[in-house]
Amino acid sequence: MAQDEARLRRHLASSLLDDIDGITGRLVSDICAHSALYASGRPVPLADLRAICRDNLVLVVKDFGRMPAGADDFTAAATETGRRRAGQGMPLDTVLMAYRRGGRVLWQAMTEPLRGRPAGEQDLALDVAGALWETIDRFSTVMSDAYRLAQLELQHRRESRRGAFLEALLEGRGSDPAVAAAASAALGIPVTDSYVVVVIDQNPADPAAPEPVLKEADLWSFWRTRAARSTGLVRLASLEPAKLAAVLRTARLGAVGMSPAFRSLADADTALRLAERALGTLSPHSGEVAELDERLVEAMLTGDAEMADRIVARYLGGVPECGPDAVLLMDTLNTWLAMGCSAPRTAERLYCHRNTILNRLERISEITGWSIESGEARLGWALALRAARVPR
Repeated sequence: MAQDEARLRRHLASSLLDDIDGITGRLVSDICAHSALYASGRPVPLADLRAICRDNLVLVVKDFGRMPAGADDFTAAATETGRRRAGQGMPLDTVLMAYRRGGRVLWQAMTEPLRGRPAGEQDLALDVAGALWETIDRFSTVMSDAYRLAQLELQHRRESRRGAFLEALLEGRGSDPAVAAAASAALGIPVTDSYVVVVIDQNPADPAAPEPVLKEADLWSFWRTRAARSTGLVRLASLEPAKLAAVLRTARLGAVGMSPAFRSLADADTALRLAERALGTLSPHSGEVAELDERLVEAMLTGDAEMADRIVARYLGGVPECGPDAVLLMDTLNTWLAMGCSAPRTAERLYCHRNTILNRLERISEITGWSIESGEARLGWALALRAARVPR
């Protein structure tokens, strides 16, 4: 029985190989009739489709007929097809459809020689013909595995290339128009639009992924890890920076520094420097978001710790050393300044009597030696309160 099956397989395979060019033509026409993408010749040229179809048909038929072709050739051809189609960007489902059409065309071509077989061989003929689909399935599986691996490799290379261009922008090479244009193409964003650079100081034991958070808010971003921080370029488009800050604040990704918005990719390096200045005004892993333009004073004071300490000493004097009352006095002073130096409005905000506010202010005046009516004192207190909060 095994010999009969082997003879029948070789007979059918020989019949198919004798008409391989005709079968190839029918297969190409069938594939194009069922796929507008293949029919268009893009991304797979029709000549490429025809050549691959013919070569694969020969190997599939020889494997089915157990003719000398070599298992290595069979596997190598399926692997090459998978890698080639992945590189061309042809969807895997479309490629698998072409393989199914190939099996159908081969099956139809096989029915002609089967019709002439003796009646006693019909069952064997059907079993042998059914084995054709097993061969097609094996070829499809090898091709699919190769396609997915190639796709992963291509994605890794694309991500590496995008990362390299982001690094180039952050290092200041975007001032070269050619580099800016190449970065624009690699990242898929315009050279000119509304952007910010964001730097996140995350908990290394539990880092959060900022890109999905922003994607959910319909914001494009691309991120790299630099100096143990997540650094990202975010495309604002028509969104206001304050809205981005709100998204980041809600996500609680860590301490976040945001640059002011800028228009050209050539300015990404300056934006990075400003985002880092903003981040420097926050305590590590604080969960706060610092927009530079909202924290310019803190950014200046953070850049000169010695000067910040002297401002605190000159204008606040011994207030920070007032034990349990220190926080109360400084909060009162901060609120009073924020309320336009109005005692009634401060009292309303802090839910206490106006005289209580005046008594606290008088005590601050006594400790610091500055009159609450002094314009310099008010400016100095505002600076000192911020200087007391910035990280050293």
